[in-house]
Amino acid sequence: MYSKILLPTDGSKQANKAAEHAIWIARESGAEIIALTVMETSSLVGLPADDLIIRLREMLEEEASRSLEAVKKLVEESGADIKLTVRTDEGSPAEAILRTVEKEGVDLVVMGTSGKHGLDRFLLGSVAEKVVRSAGCPVLVVH
Repeated sequence: MYSKILLPTDGSKQANKAAEHAIWIARESGAEIIALTVMETSSLVGLPADDLIIRLREMLEEEASRSLEAVKKLVEESGADIKLTVRTDEGSPAEAILRTVEKEGVDLVVMGTSGKHGLDRFLLGSVAEKVVRSAGCPVLVVH
């Protein structure tokens, strides 16, 4: 039923829970998983010191790498023969996810929620909500 599953990850507990669902679906359907982490670099624009920007970028890259390593470990521990591709992108997480859906011909997005409620969700927006509303494929949101 599915051949390509996109698994956006930020290394959070919710993202790892979503990874478990994606792995199960991939094992059952023979699908490939594309694990995507997005570095939101918009907050770096306008910072005064170049060395500060460089250090913050390095920290974002380290965090992205840890997120993808966690997914690799979960796939390995599952014992399933699943093709896993890992990617890092920059920009708005929702926009990067939607770009990847289109570019890669993704059949299913499996993602976690941020767990934010109330004012935080209103102010920051919900990546999952934006993806659900705009993706051209089914989206499974794992709470």
